[in-house]
Parts: sequence; structure tokens; C-alpha cells
Amino acid sequence: MAYTTINKSNLHFNTVTWSGDSTNKNITGVGFQPDFIWGKCRNTAYHSKLYDSVRTFGNDKELSSSENTAQGGTNADQYGYLSGTVSDGFTTTKGSDGGADGYGYWNESGRTYVAWNWKAGGGQGSSNTDGSINTTYTSVNTTAGFSICQYTGNGSNATVGHGLGVAPKMVIVKKTSGTSQWYTYHASIGATKYLDLQSTAAESTSSANWNDTAPTTTVFSLGTNSNVNASGQTYIAYCFAEKTGYSKFDSYVGNGSTDGTFIYTGFAPSWVMIKKTNGANHWLVFDNKRNVYNPNTNTLFPASSGVEDASASYNVVDFLSNGMKIRYSNPDINTSGSPYIFMCFGQSLVGSNNVPCTAR
Repeated sequence: MAYTTINKSNLHFNTVTWSGDSTNKNITGVGFQPDFIWGKCRNTAYHSKLYDSVRTFGNDKELSSSENTAQGGTNADQYGYLSGTVSDGFTTTKGSDGGADGYGYWNESGRTYVAWNWKAGGGQGSSNTDGSINTTYTSVNTTAGFSICQYTGNGSNATVGHGLGVAPKMVIVKKTSGTSQWYTYHASIGATKYLDLQSTAAESTSSANWNDTAPTTTVFSLGTNSNVNASGQTYIAYCFAEKTGYSKFDSYVGNGSTDGTFIYTGFAPSWVMIKKTNGANHWLVFDNKRNVYNPNTNTLFPASSGVEDASASYNVVDFLSNGMKIRYSNPDINTSGSPYIFMCFGQSLVGSNNVPCTAR
């Protein structure tokens, strides 16, 4: 087991689920006031919705990981939106449409939902001047290795301060002022390549995204691609650094077997996202709230509006005390010889402040 200095992981990341009832509703049980919220309807094909405290909340602030649309999305005021946060969660607003699908995005009766929640620095934060582009706002949680950065592009090779104090292992960038892809840096594929969270496409090579330069302890680098750095356009970046015993950003190689690869994380996973990097395959998300025991089969797809798949013969993974074990040979998760990247959050059972049960 890995050593961790994080007392309670669920004060920095947590998943909540609920059943819709077509009302304006506080969704509680998060355990903290979240700064980044990624929600998805599980049993109806609605696009996922993402909000953060840096851009603030409301019907004109939504983004979707399965769409390339600008901030504001499609019919948020009609179909429901996330209107704000509370000390233990967030508030869903049902929208103005009284029709059968009037409350679909967040709280429609007969629908089931999940939201993944991260804690940054609380609120919008402040400007970061470490890079050649000053951020408008940067909200930072150095303990958990997560920051949200808003910046305006300049169209030239540039750097942006992330505030983490250590180099991030994963950076997801989305233009908010116009249409764009969700370009994603992951340390396992390096800064010469990128993935698109909105697409099933394999990794691609380009110096125009990260300027062939890995993030440092203070900044991440940008090239001239309009998806990350068009002059005068506004962007949001979600930056993740690895914290021992709490988060892991790494890769594994599939073996094509139901006795699949074991991936060591050093902690018990509570949430994982996986992507095959050399093929056109889905991004996959598993968590320990939609599936509370092994095998974990309940899969959602960030690049798709599709419903949750719970098939035990499709994507299957076991969450273990110190990692995860792949249990099926589907190409999305386990092609023999193929590389996969992942991001994972959870909690080590061993740490500086974890008191044995017998002493409590």
C-alpha cells in the first residue's frame, strides 16, 4: 500500500447518485462544496454536463464532454441546469419546459443520475502570473493536486500557470467562447501527442497543442492550435497532479484475457477513466457508487451521450485494495499488446494520520 498524507479522499473527490423527481433540488452527500462537477444521466441518452466555480454556475455556463459546443450548450434553461453549490453538494434547476423531457439534464422524473465532484481552491480563485499568459482566474487545491485555470489565448506559443507546485500528469483544455475539441495531455503519451476527450480517436501527434513541451512545476505549455490557444478566445483547463495514495495517472498494456492486467495504484480506486491510445475506442468511466461490489461493470462513456452499460460481457474491472484488475477482453479496455492510459482517484488504507480501528 502506498503512503498518503491525505486524511480523507472524499473531502477532495466524491461521487453521488440520485433519482430524478422533476423539481428544483439540492443534491447533497458530496461531503464538501465542489468546484468541478461532471454530471450524467445514466438511463437516458442525454449529454454529460460539466460546470466549475471558476466560470461560476448557471444556465449559460454548461459544457459537455460529448459535444464541441461553446459554453452555454444547448437549451440548458429549457432542459435544466446546475444553478449553484451548497456546503455539501449542488443545486439543480429543473428548467422551463413542462414537456415530458423538460427536466432531462439533471433531475427528470424517472431518470437516474451520477455526478463526479472535485474540490479545487473554493470559488473563482485569483489570477496566476507564472506563465507568458496570465490566467483570469486559477482555483487551486495543492493538497489533492487539482486546479482550474481560465485564460485568454494569444495565438502564439505560450505558457500558462497552473498553481499546483508540481508538474501535472494530465491537463484537459476546452475553449469556452466557441466550438472546439477537448484536447487532453497525459504524461504517459507525452507532450508531442494529444487525445480528444470528446472523441474515440486514437492519440495524434502535433506540436501545435503543447509545443512539444511537458508541464513544469509552475506552467503548462501551449502551441498555436485554435483548440487550445486562439487569439482572443477564452479557455478553461483542468489540471491534475499525482498524489501518492490518492490519485494515479499512468498506463497499462492489455493482454486480451478475462484474466487481465493488474494495475497497481497503491490505493483502493473509487473512480477511474480509461482510454486505449492506439485505436478508435471509447473513453470509459467506472466508479464505486454506481457499482458497489466487484466485478465493476457499470460503464459510462464521456465521448457519448449514450446510457450506462452494465453488461458483464463488455467492460469489466475489479477495484482492489491497492489497484485494479481488468476482467474482460473487450477492445475498449483490454486488447492484447495495446496501450491504455488512465486517471484514477481513491484512498490508501495506510497514511500518516490513518488511525487503526482498534485505537478509535
